[in-house]
Amino acid sequence: MSIELTTLSQSSLQDYNDCPRRFELRHLQRLAYPAIETEPALENEKHQHEGEYFHRLVQQYFIGIPAGQISKLANTGSLQQWWENFANSKDLTGLRDLTGFRTEHTLSAPLGAFRLIAKYDLIASDGNKFFIYDWKTYRKRPKNEWLAIRWQTRVYRALLVRAGAHLNGGKPIQPEQVEMVYWFSEFPNDPARFPYQADQFKRDWDALTRLAEEIKSGLRHGPAGQNSASAYPKTDDTTKCLYCPYRSYCNRGSRAGDALDAELESEAEELFDINFEQIGEIEF
Repeated sequence: MSIELTTLSQSSLQDYNDCPRRFELRHLQRLAYPAIETEPALENEKHQHEGEYFHRLVQQYFIGIPAGQISKLANTGSLQQWWENFANSKDLTGLRDLTGFRTEHTLSAPLGAFRLIAKYDLIASDGNKFFIYDWKTYRKRPKNEWLAIRWQTRVYRALLVRAGAHLNGGKPIQPEQVEMVYWFSEFPNDPARFPYQADQFKRDWDALTRLAEEIKSGLRHGPAGQNSASAYPKTDDTTKCLYCPYRSYCNRGSRAGDALDAELESEAEELFDINFEQIGEIEF
């Protein structure tokens, strides 16, 4: 059964980029996962839950709860280490002293026939520059070159430029004012920083517009599941299938990929409880 697709996110766009068939199964047909995503499955599931909980701890810090009180909630070895790494970073804890910061903030803008939507871990401003912070609990430090081409990096910076004027006193945010920072809880002294430029913004928004049109064109073929071979083909890169929970649908094996590599390749779709009246956006 298909659903009406009205929004796109960095996660759904990454799925489409990696494998249009995965995009169809996950975001149009909303099929249940028939295969174990990674091995060992229980260890990976525990790590994912800890990562989600760590995000909540950091959010509580930025809404004003004392760090000492939050530390009592870090109830596993990993959470204790991650929180200690965060609390010992003056660069991060000092962000709370800035007048302009938003935690767990959602932005939205029109993108072709869809809305592009993103939820940011933290947007901080010193009055001139805007810093996008994203907390990662990866057990393996990804290469900056890999992060640079991921849709999260491209979408988050471009959408802040496109839809962030309300964070800048009503004035458009220029690409040169934006920098994205990935902070790794396992590698606290080695963040990845990605400044932005006008030519990069144009490249990214043009690419997003093309992807939105491709996806819309696929929908015109009819309900999801019809003509899927031509509208949403399987990827030719079968290494992507190692981390795909839908691989059994495509007869691409049943064995899961390594958990450390898989957590880089496959991040779960953020589920948005959308109230567009409360989202910073630009109008149609």
